Amino acid sequence: MNRIDQLFQETKERILSVYFTAGYPALNDTVRVINALEKAGVDMIEIGVPFSDPMADGPVIQASGAKALQNGMSVKTLFTQLAGVRSTVSIPLVLMSYLNPIMQFGFEHYCEEAARCGIDGLIIPDLPFSEYLESYKPIADRHGLHVIMLITPETSEERIRLIDEHTSGFIYMVSSASVTGAKSAFSDVNIDYFRRVNAMQLKIPRLIGFGISNKETFDAACREASGAIIGSRFITLLGSEDSIEEAAKKLTDAIR
Repeated sequence: MNRIDQLFQETKERILSVYFTAGYPALNDTVRVINALEKAGVDMIEIGVPFSDPMADGPVIQASGAKALQNGMSVKTLFTQLAGVRSTVSIPLVLMSYLNPIMQFGFEHYCEEAARCGIDGLIIPDLPFSEYLESYKPIADRHGLHVIMLITPETSEERIRLIDEHTSGFIYMVSSASVTGAKSAFSDVNIDYFRRVNAMQLKIPRLIGFGISNKETFDAACREASGAIIGSRFITLLGSEDSIEEAAKKLTDAIR
């Protein structure tokens, strides 16, 4: 069974997924960050592949991506780093990458390498849904990888139901039509959107991302979905704490 499916079967609420940029703070920190997050009690990890034009990322994640690229991170390097990660890590791992680096590497090859490393799912924010259905889904399915689709407050109910029908793993529910970044609280508009989608009774579980930074926003997301995704807040901690392990512990202590 795919580890993402197993997680959502065994844990029905308050799932914490954390995003970080591979190759940040230092090039060879990737696996150390993954190990630290699992030890700190995170349920799932999203490993970001840095890209020079990250259209959905706010300033914190953009800066971490620029630093990772400067450090020498690439898709090939990342797969080399992840080759033995399953000897120490058991929780689900998801790769988040824009389409351009994947196409340069080759999608079939990308899926082969991801599966070989024990990756469970892929997030490709700029992959059109129609192209996913026609060209990408069969390849990902063949390698046992879930392709996670994003929805926003502007996504129509019709499109949401299509995503619910034709994807697997979970739906990444973007909290607002903006780039990533920490918020101290959600607005009434955000909450209304969460509740509207929750009332649709979709078959695939949802995680809410963008703007989750503290216990208040995490709790608000968990009331309307299976859990939440934190990115910018953790990357900020990686840049400010004395060690990767302290950054991971400080994040989970504040959220849980």
